[in-house]
Amino acid sequence: MKIILFANTDWYLYNFRLPLAEKLVEEGHKVLLISPAGNYGYRILNAGYDWRQLSMSRKGINPLKEARSILKLIDLLKREKPNLIHNFTIKCMLYGTLAARLSGVEHIINAVTGLGYMFSKKNFFTLLATPLISALYRLLLKGTTVIFQNASDQQFLIKRNMVMEQDSFLVPSSGVDISRFIPKPEVVDPGMVILAAPMLWDKGVGEFVEAAMQLKPTYPSFRFVLVGSSDSGNPASISRKQLQEWVQEGIVEWWGWQEDMVSVYQKAEIVCLPSYHEGLSKSLIEAAACGRPLISTDIPGCREVVHHGINGLIVPKEDGKALAKAILQMLSKPKELESMGKDSRIIAENDYSLKKVVADTIQVYNQLIH
Repeated sequence: MKIILFANTDWYLYNFRLPLAEKLVEEGHKVLLISPAGNYGYRILNAGYDWRQLSMSRKGINPLKEARSILKLIDLLKREKPNLIHNFTIKCMLYGTLAARLSGVEHIINAVTGLGYMFSKKNFFTLLATPLISALYRLLLKGTTVIFQNASDQQFLIKRNMVMEQDSFLVPSSGVDISRFIPKPEVVDPGMVILAAPMLWDKGVGEFVEAAMQLKPTYPSFRFVLVGSSDSGNPASISRKQLQEWVQEGIVEWWGWQEDMVSVYQKAEIVCLPSYHEGLSKSLIEAAACGRPLISTDIPGCREVVHHGINGLIVPKEDGKALAKAILQMLSKPKELESMGKDSRIIAENDYSLKKVVADTIQVYNQLIH
């Protein structure tokens, strides 16, 4: 069987989906990975996998350029003749489904990795746009197999007739390599709280900074660290200027993008993600595998990983004061932190190991084909 994995960045394919490709090849399938060109395409090729570049703008509002991208994808699919295409992220779901239908691909799988801003934020713009987005989802997902990362998103779309229940499957996250992400309690930096995510307002960065402002004057030894890059291609991005201002004021440290996230998590006493919406947070499951206590918000995609009072604390979203209170509560009880860290590791091993997630994904493929 020939399988295509299609995503909007080569970074995503390399970091999150290469183990799936590896297992598929091991089982005798042919695998082709498709994405726009970036810094990771050559790494995919060097790892021994077939990768093709598809020019596609992430923000894309030029109709001619977008149509050209779809036509190129149709031509590629007609030449490659895959049995199955697996699309990741909303734009790839849209383009991949349309191109697959027009080129005769028999099996289409769409991965819903989170419902995003439109369904989580209530304002004038989203109230106007939501009906259009809902109609788009119905058109897009009808007749395809849909993999969800959390049950809340799955039920949300089923209840609104955007996807049929019999066409939906639950596979939590893209998995974590529990042999690489491991606990090392001896390297923990006491008082260090880390938020690892793209520097976006809807990742809760503003609330994290607010919590730091509240706690730093009384507890100057606490360190609040932001880890992640500023993404100018995202409308929710926090500017480099703003990040640097916070650093200069001594509120937070900003380490930017880091290649070695294992050592980053191992330094943290707490890993925090006060996000507004998630599919299933990759940073939380990686931190859990490293045996870190967690703090996150009461939303789908986070509360599945953070079990309140067991391996961390859950706080309301968009509430910097509640976040500060939770951080202080946890840092004041080192013995509880140790216990929470051990429970985090157990949760990662039992529910989110790479081996389990890859096996569950391939089982969906097999059910669809056979």
